[in-house]
Amino acid sequence: MPDSLLLLSAYLLGSIPSAVLICRALGLDDPRRTGSGNPGATNVLRTGGIQAAGLTLLADVGKGAAAVLLAFNTGTSVLLQGWVMLAAVCGHLFPFFAPTRGGKGVATTLGCSLLLAWPLALCQLALWGLMFMLGRISSLASITTAAATPLLCYLIIPALLVPFILTSLLLLLKHGNNIRRLINGHEHRL
Repeated sequence: MPDSLLLLSAYLLGSIPSAVLICRALGLDDPRRTGSGNPGATNVLRTGGIQAAGLTLLADVGKGAAAVLLAFNTGTSVLLQGWVMLAAVCGHLFPFFAPTRGGKGVATTLGCSLLLAWPLALCQLALWGLMFMLGRISSLASITTAAATPLLCYLIIPALLVPFILTSLLLLLKHGNNIRRLINGHEHRL
């Protein structure tokens, strides 16, 4: 498969609006129109409950993992698999179906990390879990994990440092409103 087609496929996989489809299937409101307006597991948890949130989380992790698995199965280099991760995350952040209505990309990045370097994914999960336990704020856990991921990547799989730096920067940019609310002390706790 040509590299360009692989990257396009990853982007389209990332563009699948998991939260919207799951909420629709369960008869719930569109998560882009309720709560924070973010089509991600945390907002779905707040507006639709634990079952819908769990399914959304699994689907978002799954589409990231599927994109990297597709690259792995075509025998691509590790570095190209990293670019596939970035394409899948971009699909989630800026979906083809609704470019301005994407999610924050945390679960999709985790799905990619699981296949690219599972020790990195375990470190990301542990850090996210620790930060969430300390503050009970999902966005703070996500922001901290995104900020620390390049260092973790450098220590665990330095060949993927550039794709992970770019992915982390995009995640931090998508969390801009959350960062402002954290600074002002107005971010929501779970």
